[in-house]
Amino acid sequence: MNLDNTFKSVAMASRKLALVEEQVINQLLSDLSEAAVKNTAYILKENKKDLARMPESDPKYDRLKLTEQRIKDIASDLVNVSRLPSPLGRILDKRNHENGLELTKISVPLGVVGIIYEARPNVTFDVFSLCIKSGNACILKGGSDAEYSNIAIVGIIKDVIRNHGLNENILALLPANREATTALLNAVNYIDIIIPRGSQHLINYVRDHAKVPVIETGAGIVHTYIDRSANLEKSIRIVNNAKTRRVSVCNALDCLIIHHDRLADLKEIVKPLAANNVEIFADEKAFHSIKGNYPDALLMKAEKEHFGIEFLDYKLSIKTVQNIDEALDHISEYSSRHSEAIIAEDQDVIEKFMKSVDAAAVYANTSTAFTDGAQFGLGAEIGISTQKLHARGPMALEEMTSYKWIVKGDGQIRP
Repeated sequence: MNLDNTFKSVAMASRKLALVEEQVINQLLSDLSEAAVKNTAYILKENKKDLARMPESDPKYDRLKLTEQRIKDIASDLVNVSRLPSPLGRILDKRNHENGLELTKISVPLGVVGIIYEARPNVTFDVFSLCIKSGNACILKGGSDAEYSNIAIVGIIKDVIRNHGLNENILALLPANREATTALLNAVNYIDIIIPRGSQHLINYVRDHAKVPVIETGAGIVHTYIDRSANLEKSIRIVNNAKTRRVSVCNALDCLIIHHDRLADLKEIVKPLAANNVEIFADEKAFHSIKGNYPDALLMKAEKEHFGIEFLDYKLSIKTVQNIDEALDHISEYSSRHSEAIIAEDQDVIEKFMKSVDAAAVYANTSTAFTDGAQFGLGAEIGISTQKLHARGPMALEEMTSYKWIVKGDGQIRP
């Protein structure tokens, strides 16, 4: 599959996007918000075609599903992004050379951003809004699961783009097949960065096969450690929220780590999970501490494969440890460096955890469900970066920029 003409058209369109006035971009996003609500019936009709091809038992079903309320929320997010300050043209550094040269470091767009994502049609709106607000053109490669939804949404976006007199090639949606993925990963002459959003399998595939630079986002193998000093009431509320609020998102809890001195409290901590039919895979000590106090059909002994997995489902593994050092070792071995949490009252233990854990977001006495650009006050997000180069954590507007040096002189030459 030769998509060079598509890639070239987007690259050419991106060069002029940085010259578009901020008020034009803000009005476009505001109009897109209205268009999304106006076209709700059409979007939902196309989304139902996608839903009909996926069993409701599939963990990705909730990610795929759009509702009238979710579209209203998307529309609200678009307006929120339009009201955020532009990340472009910010002066990051300024200095004068002894020879009279004036050097200024300013923020600029990344250029052309390629996004590969699975069954999440809301991402189509999110990515476009953040890219255009930060002066970036974008090439989208959605999964076949959301093909009808994505085509409908991109069509609506392109109508709004044309209505504002802009080049519609600032946005492109590739075919939902593997050949398009291969072409995107190899488009080194046209695409500046690729961001995969989805499962660990997808991220691994993109990282292993891309010739274009990659920022890894999305996969979250999330742990919460309950220390011997933890408050029981806090533990009950936090664990239930982190696991059951929305299981299909990357910040949902996957593995509960508990100090062996608190095993007697474990039955109370996991009790609320039964109401949501959460399957528990517990190690030997944890299994025996809750057996008889948790539904037998939902309680199983953990095997090695139950650790280091992003469930995206009503499933949870439990690991018992002797001390915080064992907890830290377990997290180090199995974490995807996304979000990790501790529940404790001992401030020395909290401090050790916060300093030792290597993750994009580290929490004390609160739910990992807050790892989200909007919750961090950043507006919408492209994803949660789990790497250390360029960006880490929620990739919002500022993270969608790079920088360049502007050097002004008056005839100076270097001796």
